[in-house]
Amino acid sequence: MPYVDGYVLPVPKKQLAVYRGIARKAGKIWREHGALEYRECVGDDLDVKGLTPFPRRIPLKRGETVVFSWIVFRSRAQRDRVNAKVMKDKRLSGPMAMPFDIKRMLYGGFKVLVDL
Repeated sequence: MPYVDGYVLPVPKKQLAVYRGIARKAGKIWREHGALEYRECVGDDLDVKGLTPFPRRIPLKRGETVVFSWIVFRSRAQRDRVNAKVMKDKRLSGPMAMPFDIKRMLYGGFKVLVDL
């Protein structure tokens, strides 16, 4: 079964273009090293009634939106190999100012339960 790394993070709306540039670069590198899919999605319908919307779990500051992202791998073992290569990739090394507060990012690795 595939394995998925998932992320949810707050990004200032005025920094979305910068974030998109970083995400495109990172996504290409993850794919080169073997990731099957790389997706970055920006919040659109976040005022959900009767459920718990993302902004309630990651309280947004004025001018922020939510980015929901995932990377798909063949397996957890393959994820570990790919991520190790990505972390060593010189194209992502060096000081890089992130356009969001990384301490507020949610992250986890997930086994796929249903794959249709």
